[in-house]
Amino acid sequence: MKIVVLDGRTLNSDRNAWAGLDALGEVAYHEVSEPGDVLERAEAASILIVNKCPVRRDVIAKLPDLKYIAVTATGFDCVDLDAARDRGIPVSNVPEYSTYSVAQFTFALLLELCQRVGMHADAVRAGEWTNQPDFSLRKAALVELAGKTMGIAGYGRIGRRVADVASALGMHVVAYRPSGKADRAGEAVATCTLDELFERADVISLHCPLTDKTKGMVNRDRIRRARPTSMLINTARGALIVEQDLADALNAGEIAGAAVDVVTREPIAADNPLLKARNCIITPHIAWTTNEARERLLESTVANVKAFLAGKPVNVVN
Repeated sequence: MKIVVLDGRTLNSDRNAWAGLDALGEVAYHEVSEPGDVLERAEAASILIVNKCPVRRDVIAKLPDLKYIAVTATGFDCVDLDAARDRGIPVSNVPEYSTYSVAQFTFALLLELCQRVGMHADAVRAGEWTNQPDFSLRKAALVELAGKTMGIAGYGRIGRRVADVASALGMHVVAYRPSGKADRAGEAVATCTLDELFERADVISLHCPLTDKTKGMVNRDRIRRARPTSMLINTARGALIVEQDLADALNAGEIAGAAVDVVTREPIAADNPLLKARNCIITPHIAWTTNEARERLLESTVANVKAFLAGKPVNVVN
């Protein structure tokens, strides 16, 4: 059984960290693979392990030995699920490894927008507090979250955890479910349409998977429904947002601020309009990368492969 890891570096570049797979088959480990590398490297693979490297229909069609694809992430838009299904190839993801880490990072971004901790810490080191007479130095308006409304677009595991934290901070919570699923019994969070969410929320936090339905869902028309005091957080997928529309809205003062950990093209392009947008924080796709989350991700990936080999695949998304 040949197992091919196409792009292991971002998860863990230490080959020894992947040792759990060695007992399951012959492992070919690649730190990174470009799209043009996939066919040659996966040619004899029965199992593919992939993070972000695209595995599309044309490639799947040319891999006669391929029987299983394990995605080392929660999002699985890198794999053509329909093509895999047509071949009878199950595709599994790891749905819960980063729930706490991403929820935590969501509030790191939000609190930076609200409290400007970095700005004030830099000001202290630059001598600004020392060289003025008052006991308190405030360089920007600060925002209290209690009593405000958190709108969560995408109410899965991470969205629900974000709702818990928002409630603990005294916020009201509303949620939009792209899947259209009904509320769970006993849930106290009200659901609404995406347009209503933008109209009602002081903070809009994106936690949707990237699909044909959700791609570009944050666009000029939808942003204009938001309040000029609202803030937007994205720790999900960059392509949920039409980035030029968001940059234009920020620069025009149509919304107060944004913080994104993901962009449409990663690593970020030098001409991405958000780089020059007013009051926009950008971090380099790190919400998922706590040590604890990465360890869970590797362990769960190995468990997914074991379950497939035992004839009982789990976490199948197609």
